[in-house]
Amino acid sequence: MKKYAVYRSATGMYCNEYHDTLDSLKGTLFETVVKEEQLPVVLDGCGGYHTFKEDDYNFVKIIESNKKNPLPLEKMFFKNDDNFKLGWISPQGDTYSCDYTNHNRCAIMLAEKFIPGAKFPERALGRAGWIKVIDSWDGTQRQHGQFVYSLTGKITKKQADKLFDVGLYFNEEVQRLIKDCENDW
Repeated sequence: MKKYAVYRSATGMYCNEYHDTLDSLKGTLFETVVKEEQLPVVLDGCGGYHTFKEDDYNFVKIIESNKKNPLPLEKMFFKNDDNFKLGWISPQGDTYSCDYTNHNRCAIMLAEKFIPGAKFPERALGRAGWIKVIDSWDGTQRQHGQFVYSLTGKITKKQADKLFDVGLYFNEEVQRLIKDCENDW
C-alpha cells in the first residue's frame, strides 16, 4: 500500500507520493538520493522531491491506496464548481476544473470514466463532444484570458448555457460556435 500526501488547490485536490522510511523509497529514483535525516519526503510527480511539512497551508491529510488514482475524479478535478475557470465541459454541461497545466491529466481520468479504452484521451473527449477551456495568455497581455476549444467545431445547448453561466458566452470563438450550431438545438 502506497502513502500519499493530499493537498488542496483552487481547482481540486492533488496527491503526491509520501515516504517516511528509506524502505518505502526502494524502487524509486530517490532510493539512493534521500538520506534518513531528510525524511519524510514527498515526490512531486515531476522528477523532484521535497521535505514534507505537515503545517503546509495546502496540506489536507495522508492517505494509503493501491489505486492508480488514489483520489476520485470529482475530488481531483472539482465537478461543477462555482469558480470554474479552466478545464473540460461535457456535452451535458458538467464542468471539471483544472489549472493551467492539468488538462491532459484531467482528460486521462475523464476518458477512463466516460470513454474506457481511449488511446488518446484528449482527442477521444473532443470527438465525443467535450469542449476544453484553456488559458489564452500570450505573454504580452496584462491579464490571462480563456479560450474555448471544440475539436468537432460543435457545441451543445447545455454547453452554451454553461459558458453563459461562467462568463464566456460572449467570447468570439463561443459566439462562432453558437452561430454554427444553434439551428441543431
